[in-house]
Amino acid sequence: MRYIDCFNHFFPKGIWDKMLSTPGAVADIGARMRGIPAIYDLDRRKEVVDMFRNKHNYSQVISLGMPPLEALGEPAAVEEFAKLGNDGMAELCAKMPDYFCGCLASLPMNSPNAAKEFERVIKNGANGLQLHTNINGKPLDEEEFRPIFEVAEKYNKPVFLHPSRTASMPDYPGEKKSKYEIWWTFGWPYETSTAMARLVFGGVMDAYPNLKVLAHHLGAMVPYFEGRVGPGWDQLGNRTTDEDYKSLLKSMKKRPLDYFKDFYADSAVFGSKAATECGLSFYGADRVLFASDCPFDPEKGPGYIRDTIAILESLEMSQADREKINYKNAQLLLGVK
Repeated sequence: MRYIDCFNHFFPKGIWDKMLSTPGAVADIGARMRGIPAIYDLDRRKEVVDMFRNKHNYSQVISLGMPPLEALGEPAAVEEFAKLGNDGMAELCAKMPDYFCGCLASLPMNSPNAAKEFERVIKNGANGLQLHTNINGKPLDEEEFRPIFEVAEKYNKPVFLHPSRTASMPDYPGEKKSKYEIWWTFGWPYETSTAMARLVFGGVMDAYPNLKVLAHHLGAMVPYFEGRVGPGWDQLGNRTTDEDYKSLLKSMKKRPLDYFKDFYADSAVFGSKAATECGLSFYGADRVLFASDCPFDPEKGPGYIRDTIAILESLEMSQADREKINYKNAQLLLGVK
């Protein structure tokens, strides 16, 4: 059985060194990143992949880790970061395809040249795009980001949503920050779900009907809240008096739930069998891709890979569905060979 790990993170040497040498950027990388060698040390990353490469025919589709590039500075500086990251990942995939079978581009989303960079890296072999759920606080359905989705649809490249939320976003209006890392544990699934909703109700999914979007961490909150997303949003506008949401609902081409069913999702749920079963029940085998979120497990590399494989192997499903989830969906969606 082959396993294509479609959502995990690595910093090629060029961009990692540049980030460390740029004033201000090193603080944004955070102690968590610097404390995980497998996210920037190629030899250590290859050791992690080798733990699974022979037994499971395992390889990775890589993308950059946090923070979002647009948070690192002015457009010109971010353009340089993006080029270093994208070219570095393309080089790794070309030189070591048995380890890195594909990559997701990252863009200078605060630059007017973001769509141009997207087209450049597609021609250079990028398999898709990693896009954060907000752009320096702006929602993805803003008009200025439409060119990115236009390029994605034009070249049939999927957009992978990665949550972006920090402790600076408080959980209560009377506080200045989020405490106890709630911003991550509960905030990231909320952030991803909110971005999905903005793409749906903001008209992006209608404007680009062939756009393919994958929501990290098995669709975040959506599968568990199917009743709210379904019958709940069928009543859009009944709870609101200062916006005409009822007219919006009537103008939409599909039922809200059906839009959310059109997203893809990945299996990176930190070793939770219950979450895996819930997500698979909602999306079905045709829209779930194997992913581990390597190397952010407590072991700093192999833990979530091993746990996610074990969970998928423990579930009862047909061989055809198992192959779709583990590698065939990634081949179709990302064009991985």
